[in-house]
Amino acid sequence: MDRSIERVFRGSPEHWVGNGFRVSNYFPSATDFEKRMSPFFLLDYHAPREYTPTTTRRGVGTHPHRGFETVTIAYQGAVAHRDSTGAGGIIRPGEVQWMTAGGGILHNEYHEESFARAGGVMHMMQIWVNLPRRDKLTPPKYQPLTRTDIPEVGLPDDRGVVRVISGTYHDTEGAASTFTPANMLDLRLKAGAELRLPTPRDYNTALLVLSGQVTANGSSAVSDGQFILFKNDGDAVRVSAATDAIVLFLSGEPIEEPLVHYGPFIMNSVDEINQAVEDFNAGRFGYLDD
Repeated sequence: MDRSIERVFRGSPEHWVGNGFRVSNYFPSATDFEKRMSPFFLLDYHAPREYTPTTTRRGVGTHPHRGFETVTIAYQGAVAHRDSTGAGGIIRPGEVQWMTAGGGILHNEYHEESFARAGGVMHMMQIWVNLPRRDKLTPPKYQPLTRTDIPEVGLPDDRGVVRVISGTYHDTEGAASTFTPANMLDLRLKAGAELRLPTPRDYNTALLVLSGQVTANGSSAVSDGQFILFKNDGDAVRVSAATDAIVLFLSGEPIEEPLVHYGPFIMNSVDEINQAVEDFNAGRFGYLDD
């Protein structure tokens, strides 16, 4: 049975994150909820934007996280990342950075130097994936997923590909390891493509159109920047592409636990938030210069 559509919407008005990323937030702020898309907590979308050449650093300086994971997906442009575990690298088009903050990490994100000097279009997304209570304080880790790391499943008649970032698509396992089931699929569709995306009924499920125009489960046509949230009343989403399109599909098993959010920390209680602040101020997240 196909899922019904709960709502179709656009993100909140764009705002700057640091001085390098102008994003629209789709949840929690644009929808006034924090758990409806659990285990996904936040989605900041940086629509295509032209940046002029510069030698000034653009981005977000060193800051902490605890209790969740950040997933950065690059479509255009390049971002350089460093963190307090010593990990880092450059995220280029078609690549994904999956960073587990776990018990505590410091990191920064800037436009990659050669990209900044040349200027160009930046098109990115960052998603926060919550961690269950048992894994909130897991050691930090870093998964750099290159284009060749991410498996692709071709659609019939050469109508596009499904890139499996995490979870599964039919029998193909995603590139990223996750702490709870979370399907994150990058759909690169050609006009006329049709596909069925199976998902358990209790998984919170949505899709975001990044370019082009599609319909899903009988919806009206949705296009660039529109987000479809599905009800938990079916086991599949059917997508049809009216034009060439790029679509992100999210579907995950909800984490049914208390949730307390404070800035860069997502925990289960106020006491745990207070402990996170104390640990950060005491330097227990490590050290990272800017």
